[in-house]
Amino acid sequence: MPVKREGDNLTSTVVDRVATANGELVLRRDGAHFEIISNGTFLMDTRDGTSERLLVRAAVAALPGTGLRVLVGGLGVGFSLGEAAAHPAVGHVTVVEREAPVIAWQRGPLAPFSGHALYDPKVEVRQADLVAWAHDSGASGGHEAVETFDALCLDIDNGPDWTVTDSNRSLYGEAGLRALRRRLAPGGVLAVWSAAASPEFEKRLGTVFARVQVEEIPVRVPRGVPDVVYLAS
Repeated sequence: MPVKREGDNLTSTVVDRVATANGELVLRRDGAHFEIISNGTFLMDTRDGTSERLLVRAAVAALPGTGLRVLVGGLGVGFSLGEAAAHPAVGHVTVVEREAPVIAWQRGPLAPFSGHALYDPKVEVRQADLVAWAHDSGASGGHEAVETFDALCLDIDNGPDWTVTDSNRSLYGEAGLRALRRRLAPGGVLAVWSAAASPEFEKRLGTVFARVQVEEIPVRVPRGVPDVVYLAS
């Protein structure tokens, strides 16, 4: 995702505007591209999905074998989903997305950016809050069967230090990371996208996971700060 920005783009056209429990979501079109705006703040667009695709590619590359089960946290404009669905080593993709309008847009005007992946039989989409999903009873350390994945690829915020909602902050704390670790199959990989490096988050990852790797993805944006993918296993 490019950097956040405030306000309306006067050259763009509003495709859809929806009031949700978490505020207003807007889908705008600017020429050939689309933008998603949350409560007046730019979240993502369809101009360059390099880092979103790398989020999935890097996680899968760290895993052996085929038929991998991948969870994509945050649907966005569909770049990460499309990469996971098209990857030959991936056997099943589960998408967890909180906002119903984002899911609807991915079945409509945004569908080409994921390669129409929501219509792929190996893809399952769940409308749920990822924070609640990570902390549900099955992930709380009890004896219930816990659904696990070979890779968790998370892109629900602009990074650990720049969350879309305050409630998302807990996901990047030590308790949240431990809940996510319980969702990984043995040898699994957690991949987290960020719009900028977060040394404190990297340090927290190191307290929960045995191995932490950082991938920087230079992007052509005015701020000149590279996107970052954190890999923990």
